[in-house]
Parts: sequence; C-alpha cells; structure tokens
Amino acid sequence: MTKLVSKWNYPTTVRFGAGRIEELPEVLASVGIKRPLFVTDPGLAKLPVVASTLKILDGAKIKYGVFSDVKPNPVESNLTAGIEAFRKGKHDGVIAFGGGSALDLGKLIAFQAGQTRPVWDFEDIGDWWTRADASQIVPIVAVPTTAGTGSEVGRAGVITHEASHTKKVIFHPKMLPAVVIADPELTVGMPPFITAGTGMDALAHCLEAYCAPGYHPMADGIAVEGVRLVFENLPKAFENGKDIVARAHMMSAAAMGATAFQKGLGAIHSLSHPIGALYDTHHGMTNAVFMPYVLAFNRDAIEGKIERLAAYCGIRGGFDGFAKAVMKLRKQLKVPHALPGLIKGLDMDKKRKTLIADMAIVDPTAGGNPVKLTKKGALALLEHALAGEV
Repeated sequence: MTKLVSKWNYPTTVRFGAGRIEELPEVLASVGIKRPLFVTDPGLAKLPVVASTLKILDGAKIKYGVFSDVKPNPVESNLTAGIEAFRKGKHDGVIAFGGGSALDLGKLIAFQAGQTRPVWDFEDIGDWWTRADASQIVPIVAVPTTAGTGSEVGRAGVITHEASHTKKVIFHPKMLPAVVIADPELTVGMPPFITAGTGMDALAHCLEAYCAPGYHPMADGIAVEGVRLVFENLPKAFENGKDIVARAHMMSAAAMGATAFQKGLGAIHSLSHPIGALYDTHHGMTNAVFMPYVLAFNRDAIEGKIERLAAYCGIRGGFDGFAKAVMKLRKQLKVPHALPGLIKGLDMDKKRKTLIADMAIVDPTAGGNPVKLTKKGALALLEHALAGEV
C-alpha cells in the first residue's frame, strides 16, 4: 500500500460550448487583462476566424497587439520576437489563440517576458521551475482552434533548441491559462490533414497516459473516456468538418488527454519529438505513425490494461482487436503507415538513426514508457517505423 502515493493536479476554468468566443472580453476582464497580446500562427492570422475574434475585441474597445511569428515547431527566435512585441506594446496579458504551437508560444511569452534568466533555465527538470520570478508571470487566456495538443489546460510549453535540435519542455505552474474558451465552432475550418493529425495527438496523449506506470486512477479514468471519444468522433470530424457535435467531443478529448498525461507519456512521444525537431514534421501525425509500433513494443507490459480499454470502447478481440482498431483508424484518416510516407525523400543513414535513438532515450517523455526504453529498443522501434513492419 505504500506505493499508493502520488500528487494530482487538475486544470483550470474552461468555458466550453459553441459560440462562447463571444465571451472573450468578459473573460479578459475577469482575469485583469486590459491590454492583451494576441498570439497566433501566421496561417491562422489570415483566416476569418481570427478577423472575427479581433472584431469582438474591437467591439469591446479593448486595445490589443497581434503577434504571429510562430513556426509549426516554435524556436527560441520566435519567443524572443514575441517577448519584444509584448514589451513594446506594454501588454499585461496574453491571448493564446490557435493550435499547439501558438498556445505553447503564447504561454511561453507570458511566462518569460518578465524573467531575467534564459528560458532554458526553466526546463522541466527537478525543481528548476522555482528559479522563476512567479510575480512577473502575466495571466493567459487560451483559445484552442484545434483538438489535439490540449496545451490550453497544460502548465508547460514546448520549444525547440535550435543548436541541439531538441525539443525542450519549459514548466511552471503559473503557465496554466487562467481561463480557457473551448468553442468547437472555431475548429470547423480545420483542413482534414490537421483534423487527423491533431486528433491522433489527442489519442496518443490519452493512450500513453493510460499505459504509463504509476498510481493515478483519476488520470486513467479520464484517459479511457478520451480514447473512446476519439474512436467515435475523429472519423466523423475528418469526413465532415462541419459536424459540430463531433468537433465538440474532439475538443473534450484533447483537453482530457492533456489532463491525463500529467501521469506520463512514453515512446510514441519520445520518438516523435526528435523526428519533429530534425525534420519539422507535424507532431500529431508523427505520433500517429509511431503508435502501432510502440503498442507492439509495449505489449507484454500493457496487454491486460489494453484488454480493459478495448472492452470499455466496445472493441472486440482484446489487445489484438485494439491494435487492429488503431490501424483501421489510421487508414481512415490517411495516416502514412511508415516514416517514409510522412517525410518525402527520407534517406536515414546509421549516424542519423543513432542520433534519433540517443535523443529519444533522454527525452523527458521516455521515462513514462511502460517498458524501459533503451537505445537498442529505440533503434528497433525506429527500424520498424521506417520499414512499416509492426
């Protein structure tokens, strides 16, 4: 019984439902933001969804700035430019609006703008977060426009260290957004590829959190329902982007995955991170490619848990049935079966494979894998994902 010891944290206030973006001015006032910096990505900034949201701010006579220099995998130069915009505009808070990249960078700007130490000093290692001056972290309102990362309910941001080509997780409890507006109408314009990739990211979060070792029954319960919601609703959202009910359920699943993965992630993510950093691939789609290979790798440690999960989701056949359901879902969503289908012209030599394996085993998510991820294991998983052999 002494092993039944853990620490549990759960997210913030979420205003969930179609049309709730209209409440943005009220939400800003509730957290004391008078002059927000609106952080989004360059593609989204050109779309009507941003224009209509800014119109809401204009109607409320709220002065704001817009920053959209955000790469799909944000880097330090994006953060530096964002901080400069924040300070120049004398902003007092951040609206993080978009997918995982914009949400993460918005949170990082709000966190880092008032700090004197470099951002790398706050990597999610031990108690490094205590180095930050918490009084200088400004409030964040998060507005997701995709249903995948769940960054809107997270206390961390991911940023790529360009010199080492590694993704770093920066953590502080006050990076948790003060309020989330989860409005599924904002996701209606997502193209099918992004719907698929972000949705599979949500599935990876729920699945790996559920399989991670440790005692966290609340996270397990949330993860299991998140998996069910993805299987039932992601194909619908992919086939009909205007299916607002399916979109709403996927927004829930995304937030559930990020809530659950405080328990841990695993080899899907630890392999996906170096691939994303080196090849700039879509994170969720990369997770989707690795998923069946990691499931097979972990089978001996998770078979009983997956049998229970399959039964809850109405999937027959235990572990094998669940694995087949994952493969079927990937096919429905047009997920490449192997890495060469994801990365055009991929030619990975032994040196590059070794580098990826070395990066994977030290990635902060590797420790949550139910089977210890060694260099040999990481190389084997990579070879399977390259050859398409489950």
